[in-house]
Amino acid sequence: MAEERREVEESMETAAQEMSMADFEEELNASLKQIHEGDVITGTVIDVTEDEVILDLKYYTEGVIRKEDFSADPTLNLKEAVQVGDEISATVVRRDGGQGQIMLSKKDAANQVAWDRLRSLKDSQENIRVKVAGVVKSGVIAYVEDIRGFIPASKLALDYVDEDDLNDWLGKELEVRVITVDEEDGKLVLSAKEILREKEAEEKKARISNVQVGLVTEGKVESIQPYGAFIDLGNGLTGLVHISQICEKRIKTPAAVLHVGDEVKVKVVAVKDGKLSLSMKALQDVAAEEIQEETVELPESEELTTNLGSLFANIKLS
Repeated sequence: MAEERREVEESMETAAQEMSMADFEEELNASLKQIHEGDVITGTVIDVTEDEVILDLKYYTEGVIRKEDFSADPTLNLKEAVQVGDEISATVVRRDGGQGQIMLSKKDAANQVAWDRLRSLKDSQENIRVKVAGVVKSGVIAYVEDIRGFIPASKLALDYVDEDDLNDWLGKELEVRVITVDEEDGKLVLSAKEILREKEAEEKKARISNVQVGLVTEGKVESIQPYGAFIDLGNGLTGLVHISQICEKRIKTPAAVLHVGDEVKVKVVAVKDGKLSLSMKALQDVAAEEIQEETVELPESEELTTNLGSLFANIKLS
């Protein structure tokens, strides 16, 4: 029994020695491996400063990624973005950075993956959030997948954005879509306008769905077209008064009766496909009906006789 136990212990000890030798051999081979410029290697973060990240490469020396080689985003805070223990893949830039360390670039290693991701975002039209990192002529700069993207001033909002107001956008978070990807020219264009336009349309549709047919309200003539006039009802709602619904008489053009800026009273006669149909004529018809339905009270018979007597009394017969 004791001998069997001794054999088991010896077997376990031999296995442990073999495992240790295997680990040592692996580390030795790793330390002797050849690293060339352009290789993509993976290391574990052992230190992070404001300006660089230090990696354990399981090699005779450490790897260093400078902040400018970590990301193209100048606003990136390395201490917030990277933690000790993180695994990072990076491209070898120089085998000796002057102090025996291997200089690496995470930016270069991630570049191809990033452009593939950007093409995917363009195809899917997925909404993504970005932070405005800089202001340039005619627009602002934001980074996606560490790639510098441009948002034209015309794509920042629904309304016109003046170049003098672009600094107000610095640091703001925006929801955007990728609209142009050109890896060869390093061109990435983003836009917030399409998303804002869709949201506005959804909100408008929701407001219109709450409008009841028969509602009588006031509005202002917003524009005049050959076929009718658009009335601004406030709260972002606009309805159309067709030329046939402006007045009872026939008119050749809405401009014969209405002018831009006129305050008018209208009735909602239809709500269809997110559009409001209005009528001014319907209110005029109602007013006419009310006048026709007014009753005239005749005087009592005695009063009628008296009135007739008074009438004849003023008539002189010749």
